[in-house]
Amino acid sequence: MSRTFAYARVSTFDQTTQNQVAEIETAGFKVEPHRIVTETISGSVAIARRKGFARLLEKMEQGDVLIVTKLDRLGRDAIDVSSTVARLEALGIRIHCLALGGVDLTSSAGKLTMGVINAVAQFERDLLIERTQAGLARAKSEGKVLGRPPALSGEQQERIRQRLANGESVSAIARDIKTSRQTVMRARDAAK
Repeated sequence: MSRTFAYARVSTFDQTTQNQVAEIETAGFKVEPHRIVTETISGSVAIARRKGFARLLEKMEQGDVLIVTKLDRLGRDAIDVSSTVARLEALGIRIHCLALGGVDLTSSAGKLTMGVINAVAQFERDLLIERTQAGLARAKSEGKVLGRPPALSGEQQERIRQRLANGESVSAIARDIKTSRQTVMRARDAAK
């Protein structure tokens, strides 16, 4: 006999999972309170590192059903969500996502939906990379200097090299000009 579980997640402590639980009940799923797992953890944390989700996996068995309100409850990105769905499917657990019309993500229709979502996510990532590279190329062609501004002016770097040539230590110079040893060493190495 299959059992129904629910997983609800929010990112911050000033948010509540009550709306997600209510949405699952409104959709017609009857989930016993001890089978509802909630947690407060950032969506940027991979699902494998979420303690609440790990507890949920310990409770679930083959044939069980997991209900989530949205795909992003299952992972931090499309890849994380896909691997989570594949992992649950391998365990014989079905996953229903209310935001996708309650479709079972382990069914043929659910796999098609996941495939389309993953393709769109990859397309968006690729477009973002292309736009970023085009913007950087344009900025370079206009003569703009990219990256962080140098910590030291050319004059300061030259004075550091002179002081090093006079035998002063990297640490002493760094303390004197209130910068890191690493910055002094970069100035030293820039002349080579």
